[in-house]
Amino acid sequence: MSQTCVRTSIGTGIHLTTISDPKFKHNLLSINFVLPLDRDRASDNAVVPHILRMGCRSFPDITSLNTRLQELYGANLDASVYKFGGYQVLELSIRGVDNRYALEKEDITAQCARLLAQIALDPKLDGNGLFYETDTALQRRFIQDAIEAEINEKRSYAISQCLQTMCQGEPVAVKTYGYPETAAAITPASATAAYRNMLKNAPIEIVFTGAGDAQAAGKILADAFAGLERTPFAYQPVKLGPAPASVREKTEEMEIAQGKLVLGLRCQGLETPRQIGAARLFSALYGGTPFSKLFRNVREKLSLCYYCASRFDSATHLMLVDSGIEMCNKQKAQDEILHQLECVKNGDFTDQEIAETKLLMRSSLITTTDSPSATEGWYMAQILRGQMVSPQEDADLLDTITREEIIQAANAARLDTIYFLKGKEEAQ
Repeated sequence: MSQTCVRTSIGTGIHLTTISDPKFKHNLLSINFVLPLDRDRASDNAVVPHILRMGCRSFPDITSLNTRLQELYGANLDASVYKFGGYQVLELSIRGVDNRYALEKEDITAQCARLLAQIALDPKLDGNGLFYETDTALQRRFIQDAIEAEINEKRSYAISQCLQTMCQGEPVAVKTYGYPETAAAITPASATAAYRNMLKNAPIEIVFTGAGDAQAAGKILADAFAGLERTPFAYQPVKLGPAPASVREKTEEMEIAQGKLVLGLRCQGLETPRQIGAARLFSALYGGTPFSKLFRNVREKLSLCYYCASRFDSATHLMLVDSGIEMCNKQKAQDEILHQLECVKNGDFTDQEIAETKLLMRSSLITTTDSPSATEGWYMAQILRGQMVSPQEDADLLDTITREEIIQAANAARLDTIYFLKGKEEAQ
Protein backbone atom coordinates (compact mmCIF):
# COMPACT_ATOMS: atom_id res chain seq x y z
CA MET A 1 0.00 0.00 0.00
CA SER A 2 1.55 3.31 -1.10
CA GLN A 3 -0.41 5.74 1.06
CA THR A 4 1.36 7.94 3.59
CA CYS A 5 -0.34 10.03 6.27
CA VAL A 6 0.99 13.11 8.06
CA ARG A 7 -0.90 15.36 10.51
CA THR A 8 0.37 18.81 11.53
CA SER A 9 -0.95 21.86 13.39
CA ILE A 10 -1.46 24.90 11.14
CA GLY A 11 -3.36 27.23 13.49
CA THR A 12 -5.22 27.54 16.77
CA GLY A 13 -7.17 24.31 17.03
CA ILE A 14 -6.61 23.70 13.28
CA HIS A 15 -4.84 20.62 11.94
CA LEU A 16 -3.93 19.56 8.42
CA THR A 17 -3.86 15.84 7.66
CA THR A 18 -2.27 14.84 4.36
CA ILE A 19 -2.91 11.41 2.86
CA SER A 20 -0.69 11.08 -0.19
CA ASP A 21 -1.30 8.38 -2.79
CA PRO A 22 0.13 8.64 -6.34
CA LYS A 23 -2.59 6.40 -7.81
CA PHE A 24 -5.32 9.02 -7.34
CA LYS A 25 -6.10 11.24 -10.31
CA HIS A 26 -8.20 13.63 -8.23
CA ASN A 27 -7.52 15.47 -4.99
CA LEU A 28 -10.11 15.76 -2.23
CA LEU A 29 -9.81 18.67 0.18
CA SER A 30 -12.19 18.89 3.13
CA ILE A 31 -12.72 21.24 6.07
CA ASN A 32 -14.34 19.54 9.06
CA PHE A 33 -15.77 21.51 11.98
CA VAL A 34 -16.29 19.39 15.11
CA LEU A 35 -19.02 20.48 17.54
CA PRO A 36 -20.61 18.84 20.60
CA LEU A 37 -24.01 17.37 19.87
CA ASP A 38 -26.65 19.51 21.55
CA ARG A 39 -30.38 18.95 21.16
CA ASP A 40 -31.19 22.66 20.96
CA ARG A 41 -28.41 23.52 18.49
CA ALA A 42 -28.18 20.46 16.27
CA SER A 43 -30.55 21.73 13.55
CA ASP A 44 -28.98 25.19 13.38
CA ASN A 45 -25.53 23.65 13.15
CA ALA A 46 -26.63 21.15 10.51
CA VAL A 47 -28.05 23.79 8.18
CA VAL A 48 -24.84 25.87 8.10
CA PRO A 49 -22.69 23.87 5.61
CA HIS A 50 -25.67 23.50 3.27
CA ILE A 51 -26.26 27.27 3.23
CA LEU A 52 -22.55 27.89 2.66
CA ARG A 53 -22.58 25.41 -0.24
CA MET A 54 -25.02 27.68 -2.12
CA GLY A 55 -22.45 30.39 -2.82
CA CYS A 56 -20.11 33.02 -1.42
CA ARG A 57 -19.55 36.75 -1.86
CA SER A 58 -17.46 36.23 -5.01
CA PHE A 59 -19.90 33.68 -6.48
CA PRO A 60 -23.24 34.66 -4.95
CA ASP A 61 -25.57 32.31 -6.83
CA ILE A 62 -25.66 28.74 -8.05
CA THR A 63 -25.11 29.77 -11.68
CA SER A 64 -21.91 31.72 -11.05
CA LEU A 65 -20.64 29.10 -8.61
CA ASN A 66 -21.25 26.23 -11.01
CA THR A 67 -19.59 28.21 -13.80
CA ARG A 68 -16.50 28.55 -11.60
CA LEU A 69 -16.54 24.83 -10.82
CA GLN A 70 -16.71 24.03 -14.53
CA GLU A 71 -13.69 26.28 -15.12
CA LEU A 72 -11.88 24.07 -12.62
CA TYR A 73 -12.36 21.05 -14.90
CA GLY A 74 -15.70 20.12 -13.35
CA ALA A 75 -14.62 20.27 -9.71
CA ASN A 76 -17.26 19.06 -7.25
CA LEU A 77 -18.20 21.10 -4.18
CA ASP A 78 -20.09 19.30 -1.42
CA ALA A 79 -21.47 19.75 2.10
CA SER A 80 -22.40 17.10 4.63
CA VAL A 81 -23.18 16.54 8.30
CA TYR A 82 -22.58 13.37 10.30
CA LYS A 83 -22.32 12.10 13.85
CA PHE A 84 -19.28 10.63 15.56
CA GLY A 85 -19.93 9.54 19.11
CA GLY A 86 -21.21 12.59 20.96
CA TYR A 87 -20.10 15.04 18.27
CA GLN A 88 -21.55 16.57 15.12
CA VAL A 89 -19.13 17.02 12.22
CA LEU A 90 -19.93 19.72 9.64
CA GLU A 91 -17.99 19.14 6.43
CA LEU A 92 -17.29 21.27 3.37
CA SER A 93 -15.25 19.63 0.62
CA ILE A 94 -14.05 20.11 -2.92
CA ARG A 95 -12.85 17.43 -5.31
CA GLY A 96 -10.76 18.46 -8.29
CA VAL A 97 -8.55 16.92 -10.94
CA ASP A 98 -4.84 16.76 -10.11
CA ASN A 99 -2.55 19.32 -11.75
CA ARG A 100 -0.96 16.57 -13.85
CA TYR A 101 -4.10 16.48 -15.99
CA ALA A 102 -4.64 20.23 -16.48
CA LEU A 103 -4.41 21.08 -20.18
CA GLU A 104 -2.62 24.40 -19.67
CA LYS A 105 -0.65 23.29 -16.60
CA GLU A 106 -2.92 25.36 -14.35
CA ASP A 107 -2.60 24.95 -10.58
CA ILE A 108 -6.06 23.45 -10.12
CA THR A 109 -5.29 22.25 -6.60
CA ALA A 110 -4.48 25.75 -5.35
CA GLN A 111 -7.52 27.23 -7.09
CA CYS A 112 -9.79 24.61 -5.50
CA ALA A 113 -8.31 25.42 -2.09
CA ARG A 114 -8.97 29.16 -2.59
CA LEU A 115 -12.55 28.52 -3.64
CA LEU A 116 -13.15 26.26 -0.62
CA ALA A 117 -11.72 28.97 1.65
CA GLN A 118 -14.11 31.51 0.12
CA ILE A 119 -17.07 29.20 0.62
CA ALA A 120 -16.17 28.56 4.27
CA LEU A 121 -15.04 32.05 5.31
CA ASP A 122 -16.57 34.64 2.98
CA PRO A 123 -20.28 33.77 2.68
CA LYS A 124 -22.88 35.98 1.06
CA LEU A 125 -24.75 37.93 3.75
CA ASP A 126 -27.60 40.42 3.64
CA GLY A 127 -27.49 44.04 4.80
CA ASN A 128 -27.87 42.92 8.41
CA GLY A 129 -24.92 40.55 8.24
CA LEU A 130 -27.16 37.47 8.21
CA PHE A 131 -27.69 34.58 5.83
CA TYR A 132 -30.35 35.40 3.24
CA GLU A 133 -33.90 34.34 4.07
CA THR A 134 -34.35 32.56 0.72
CA ASP A 135 -31.21 30.44 1.22
CA THR A 136 -32.13 29.71 4.83
CA ALA A 137 -35.69 28.70 3.93
CA LEU A 138 -34.50 26.36 1.18
CA GLN A 139 -31.99 24.58 3.40
CA ARG A 140 -34.37 24.55 6.37
CA ARG A 141 -36.71 22.53 4.15
CA PHE A 142 -33.80 20.21 3.31
CA ILE A 143 -33.14 19.59 7.01
CA GLN A 144 -36.83 18.97 7.66
CA ASP A 145 -36.98 16.52 4.74
CA ALA A 146 -33.92 14.67 6.09
CA ILE A 147 -35.60 14.32 9.49
CA GLU A 148 -38.85 13.12 7.91
CA ALA A 149 -36.95 10.65 5.73
CA GLU A 150 -35.66 8.86 8.81
CA ILE A 151 -39.16 8.53 10.20
CA ASN A 152 -40.38 7.15 6.87
CA GLU A 153 -37.50 4.64 6.71
CA LYS A 154 -38.64 2.43 9.54
CA ARG A 155 -35.44 0.39 9.91
CA SER A 156 -33.23 3.42 10.55
CA TYR A 157 -35.96 4.99 12.67
CA ALA A 158 -36.10 1.94 14.95
CA ILE A 159 -32.32 1.89 15.33
CA SER A 160 -32.33 5.58 16.19
CA GLN A 161 -35.13 5.15 18.73
CA CYS A 162 -33.29 2.31 20.43
CA LEU A 163 -30.18 4.49 20.71
CA GLN A 164 -32.28 7.35 22.08
CA THR A 165 -33.67 5.05 24.76
CA MET A 166 -30.25 3.64 25.66
CA CYS A 167 -28.55 7.02 25.97
CA GLN A 168 -31.37 9.35 26.96
CA GLY A 169 -30.02 12.72 28.08
CA GLU A 170 -26.52 12.06 26.69
CA PRO A 171 -25.01 13.81 23.63
CA VAL A 172 -24.71 10.56 21.67
CA ALA A 173 -28.52 10.26 21.64
CA VAL A 174 -29.00 13.58 19.83
CA LYS A 175 -29.98 13.11 16.19
CA THR A 176 -27.70 14.31 13.41
CA TYR A 177 -30.14 16.90 12.00
CA GLY A 178 -31.99 17.59 15.23
CA TYR A 179 -35.74 17.28 15.59
CA PRO A 180 -38.84 18.51 13.73
CA GLU A 181 -39.43 21.35 16.20
CA THR A 182 -35.80 22.56 16.19
CA ALA A 183 -35.60 22.35 12.39
CA ALA A 184 -38.81 24.37 12.00
CA ALA A 185 -37.32 27.08 14.25
CA ILE A 186 -34.26 27.72 12.02
CA THR A 187 -34.00 31.41 11.05
CA PRO A 188 -31.33 33.48 9.29
CA ALA A 189 -30.33 34.87 12.70
CA SER A 190 -30.06 31.46 14.41
CA ALA A 191 -28.18 29.90 11.48
CA THR A 192 -25.75 32.83 11.29
CA ALA A 193 -25.14 32.62 15.05
CA ALA A 194 -24.39 28.90 14.65
CA TYR A 195 -21.97 29.70 11.82
CA ARG A 196 -20.07 32.26 13.90
CA ASN A 197 -19.95 29.90 16.86
CA MET A 198 -18.58 27.20 14.55
CA LEU A 199 -15.76 29.43 13.30
CA LYS A 200 -14.80 30.52 16.80
CA ASN A 201 -15.20 27.42 18.93
CA ALA A 202 -14.99 24.28 16.77
CA PRO A 203 -11.77 22.31 16.39
CA ILE A 204 -11.06 22.27 12.65
CA GLU A 205 -9.69 19.25 10.80
CA ILE A 206 -8.52 19.91 7.25
CA VAL A 207 -7.89 16.73 5.27
CA PHE A 208 -6.12 16.55 1.90
CA THR A 209 -6.32 13.23 0.07
CA GLY A 210 -4.65 12.73 -3.29
CA ALA A 211 -1.42 13.01 -5.23
CA GLY A 212 -1.19 16.81 -5.40
CA ASP A 213 0.65 19.50 -3.48
CA ALA A 214 -1.00 19.33 -0.08
CA GLN A 215 1.32 21.84 1.53
CA ALA A 216 0.37 24.58 -0.93
CA ALA A 217 -3.32 23.91 -0.37
CA GLY A 218 -2.76 23.78 3.38
CA LYS A 219 -0.97 27.14 3.37
CA ILE A 220 -3.83 28.77 1.46
CA LEU A 221 -6.30 27.56 4.08
CA ALA A 222 -3.98 28.34 7.01
CA ASP A 223 -3.59 31.92 5.76
CA ALA A 224 -7.37 32.20 5.28
CA PHE A 225 -8.11 31.07 8.84
CA ALA A 226 -5.25 33.08 10.38
CA GLY A 227 -7.33 36.25 10.74
CA LEU A 228 -10.06 34.60 12.83
CA GLU A 229 -10.38 35.07 16.57
CA ARG A 230 -10.61 31.50 17.85
CA THR A 231 -11.06 29.86 21.24
CA PRO A 232 -11.69 26.22 20.29
CA PHE A 233 -12.66 23.73 22.97
CA ALA A 234 -10.39 20.78 23.76
CA TYR A 235 -11.82 17.77 21.93
CA GLN A 236 -12.14 14.59 23.98
CA PRO A 237 -14.04 11.43 22.97
CA VAL A 238 -17.36 11.31 24.82
CA LYS A 239 -17.68 8.66 27.52
CA LEU A 240 -21.12 7.19 28.10
CA GLY A 241 -22.86 6.96 31.42
CA PRO A 242 -23.20 3.71 33.40
CA ALA A 243 -25.42 0.84 32.30
CA PRO A 244 -28.89 0.63 33.89
CA ALA A 245 -29.60 -1.70 36.78
CA SER A 246 -32.12 -3.61 34.66
CA VAL A 247 -32.90 -4.03 30.97
CA ARG A 248 -35.02 -1.22 29.53
CA GLU A 249 -37.91 -2.03 27.20
CA LYS A 250 -39.81 0.30 24.91
CA THR A 251 -42.58 -0.46 22.42
CA GLU A 252 -44.01 1.93 19.83
CA GLU A 253 -46.92 1.45 17.45
CA MET A 254 -47.19 2.60 13.84
CA GLU A 255 -49.19 1.53 10.83
CA ILE A 256 -46.61 -0.91 9.52
CA ALA A 257 -46.80 -4.46 8.23
CA GLN A 258 -43.35 -5.60 9.39
CA GLY A 259 -42.19 -5.28 12.99
CA LYS A 260 -38.77 -3.86 13.84
CA LEU A 261 -36.96 -5.37 16.82
CA VAL A 262 -33.73 -3.73 18.00
CA LEU A 263 -31.61 -4.95 20.90
CA GLY A 264 -29.08 -2.50 22.29
CA LEU A 265 -25.99 -3.83 24.06
CA ARG A 266 -23.16 -2.08 25.91
CA CYS A 267 -19.69 -3.53 25.48
CA GLN A 268 -17.92 -2.40 28.62
CA GLY A 269 -14.27 -2.50 29.63
CA LEU A 270 -12.84 -2.05 26.12
CA GLU A 271 -9.72 0.08 26.50
CA THR A 272 -7.04 -0.98 24.02
CA PRO A 273 -7.08 -1.15 20.19
CA ARG A 274 -6.83 -4.96 20.47
CA GLN A 275 -9.90 -5.14 22.71
CA ILE A 276 -11.87 -2.89 20.35
CA GLY A 277 -10.66 -4.93 17.38
CA ALA A 278 -11.81 -8.11 19.13
CA ALA A 279 -15.23 -6.53 19.70
CA ARG A 280 -15.49 -5.68 16.00
CA LEU A 281 -14.62 -9.27 15.10
CA PHE A 282 -17.15 -10.57 17.63
CA SER A 283 -19.88 -8.36 16.15
CA ALA A 284 -19.06 -9.45 12.60
CA LEU A 285 -18.99 -13.12 13.53
CA TYR A 286 -22.22 -12.75 15.52
CA GLY A 287 -24.26 -10.80 12.98
CA GLY A 288 -22.18 -8.82 10.51
CA THR A 289 -21.62 -11.21 7.60
CA PRO A 290 -23.69 -13.45 5.27
CA PHE A 291 -22.35 -16.45 7.21
CA SER A 292 -22.78 -15.01 10.72
CA LYS A 293 -24.65 -16.69 13.58
CA LEU A 294 -27.68 -14.44 13.24
CA PHE A 295 -27.94 -14.75 9.46
CA ARG A 296 -27.50 -18.51 9.32
CA ASN A 297 -29.66 -19.39 12.31
CA VAL A 298 -32.25 -16.70 13.04
CA ARG A 299 -32.92 -15.82 9.41
CA GLU A 300 -32.06 -18.85 7.28
CA LYS A 301 -32.52 -21.89 9.53
CA LEU A 302 -35.45 -20.78 11.70
CA SER A 303 -37.00 -18.16 9.38
CA LEU A 304 -37.77 -15.88 12.31
CA CYS A 305 -36.94 -12.64 10.51
CA TYR A 306 -36.56 -10.98 7.13
CA TYR A 307 -33.16 -9.63 8.12
CA CYS A 308 -31.06 -9.68 11.28
CA ALA A 309 -27.72 -7.94 11.71
CA SER A 310 -25.44 -6.53 14.39
CA ARG A 311 -23.29 -3.42 14.19
CA PHE A 312 -20.61 -2.31 16.66
CA ASP A 313 -19.74 1.37 17.05
CA SER A 314 -16.05 1.80 17.88
CA ALA A 315 -16.67 5.38 19.02
CA THR A 316 -19.24 4.53 21.71
CA HIS A 317 -18.66 0.78 22.25
CA LEU A 318 -22.37 0.20 21.75
CA MET A 319 -23.70 -2.68 19.66
CA LEU A 320 -27.15 -2.74 18.07
CA VAL A 321 -28.84 -5.85 16.73
CA ASP A 322 -31.74 -5.00 14.46
CA SER A 323 -34.21 -7.27 12.71
CA GLY A 324 -37.38 -7.14 10.65
CA ILE A 325 -39.95 -9.64 11.87
CA GLU A 326 -43.56 -10.76 11.80
CA MET A 327 -45.34 -9.27 14.83
CA CYS A 328 -46.19 -12.71 16.20
CA ASN A 329 -42.53 -13.77 16.14
CA LYS A 330 -41.24 -11.02 18.42
CA GLN A 331 -40.52 -13.16 21.47
CA LYS A 332 -39.20 -16.12 19.48
CA ALA A 333 -36.83 -13.88 17.50
CA GLN A 334 -35.68 -12.07 20.62
CA ASP A 335 -34.99 -15.33 22.45
CA GLU A 336 -33.05 -16.79 19.52
CA ILE A 337 -30.97 -13.63 19.01
CA LEU A 338 -29.96 -13.76 22.67
CA HIS A 339 -29.37 -17.52 22.43
CA GLN A 340 -26.93 -16.98 19.57
CA LEU A 341 -25.18 -14.34 21.67
CA GLU A 342 -24.70 -16.91 24.43
CA CYS A 343 -23.32 -19.33 21.85
CA VAL A 344 -20.62 -16.85 20.88
CA LYS A 345 -19.90 -16.09 24.55
CA ASN A 346 -19.40 -19.83 25.10
CA GLY A 347 -17.05 -20.15 22.13
CA ASP A 348 -19.50 -22.08 19.97
CA PHE A 349 -17.91 -21.13 16.63
CA THR A 350 -15.27 -22.74 14.46
CA ASP A 351 -11.80 -21.65 13.44
CA GLN A 352 -13.13 -21.63 9.88
CA GLU A 353 -15.76 -19.05 10.84
CA ILE A 354 -13.05 -16.88 12.41
CA ALA A 355 -10.87 -17.15 9.31
CA GLU A 356 -13.73 -16.29 6.95
CA THR A 357 -14.75 -13.31 9.09
CA LYS A 358 -11.19 -11.98 9.21
CA LEU A 359 -10.83 -12.42 5.45
CA LEU A 360 -14.03 -10.49 4.76
CA MET A 361 -13.05 -7.68 7.13
CA ARG A 362 -9.55 -7.48 5.64
CA SER A 363 -10.99 -7.21 2.14
CA SER A 364 -13.32 -4.42 3.24
CA LEU A 365 -10.48 -2.54 4.94
CA ILE A 366 -8.09 -2.80 2.00
CA THR A 367 -10.68 -1.50 -0.47
CA THR A 368 -11.05 1.60 1.73
CA THR A 369 -7.95 2.98 0.02
CA ASP A 370 -9.45 2.67 -3.48
CA SER A 371 -11.05 6.13 -3.48
CA PRO A 372 -10.16 9.53 -2.01
CA SER A 373 -13.56 9.85 -0.28
CA ALA A 374 -13.37 6.47 1.47
CA THR A 375 -9.77 7.16 2.46
CA GLU A 376 -10.68 10.58 3.84
CA GLY A 377 -13.55 9.08 5.83
CA TRP A 378 -11.27 6.44 7.32
CA TYR A 379 -8.66 8.92 8.53
CA MET A 380 -11.23 11.39 9.88
CA ALA A 381 -12.56 8.55 12.04
CA GLN A 382 -9.01 7.82 13.20
CA ILE A 383 -8.47 11.48 14.11
CA LEU A 384 -11.69 11.61 16.11
CA ARG A 385 -10.74 8.41 17.93
CA GLY A 386 -7.38 9.92 18.85
CA GLN A 387 -5.24 7.49 16.88
CA MET A 388 -3.70 7.22 13.43
CA VAL A 389 -3.83 3.69 12.09
CA SER A 390 -3.88 2.83 8.39
CA PRO A 391 -6.39 0.32 6.97
CA GLN A 392 -3.50 -2.07 6.34
CA GLU A 393 -2.30 -1.79 9.94
CA ASP A 394 -5.83 -2.33 11.20
CA ALA A 395 -6.24 -5.41 9.02
CA ASP A 396 -2.92 -6.79 10.29
CA LEU A 397 -4.06 -6.23 13.88
CA LEU A 398 -7.34 -8.09 13.30
CA ASP A 399 -5.40 -11.04 11.86
CA THR A 400 -3.56 -11.51 15.17
CA ILE A 401 -6.65 -11.49 17.41
CA THR A 402 -7.30 -14.87 18.98
CA ARG A 403 -10.37 -16.95 19.67
CA GLU A 404 -9.99 -16.23 23.39
CA GLU A 405 -9.97 -12.48 22.77
CA ILE A 406 -13.16 -12.74 20.69
CA ILE A 407 -14.86 -14.71 23.48
CA GLN A 408 -13.69 -12.14 26.03
CA ALA A 409 -15.13 -9.32 23.91
CA ALA A 410 -18.43 -11.19 23.56
CA ASN A 411 -18.65 -11.58 27.32
CA ALA A 412 -18.18 -7.81 27.71
CA ALA A 413 -21.51 -7.28 25.92
CA ARG A 414 -24.51 -6.72 28.18
CA LEU A 415 -28.11 -6.29 27.07
CA ASP A 416 -29.22 -2.74 27.83
CA THR A 417 -32.39 -2.01 25.85
CA ILE A 418 -35.11 -3.86 23.93
CA TYR A 419 -36.96 -1.68 21.44
CA PHE A 420 -39.91 -2.94 19.41
CA LEU A 421 -41.73 -1.03 16.68
CA LYS A 422 -44.97 -2.88 16.00
CA GLY A 423 -48.03 -2.42 13.87
CA LYS A 424 -51.24 -1.05 15.28
CA GLU A 425 -53.91 -3.60 16.07
CA GLU A 426 -56.11 -2.53 13.17
CA ALA A 427 -53.13 -2.76 10.80
CA GLN A 428 -52.38 -6.29 12.01
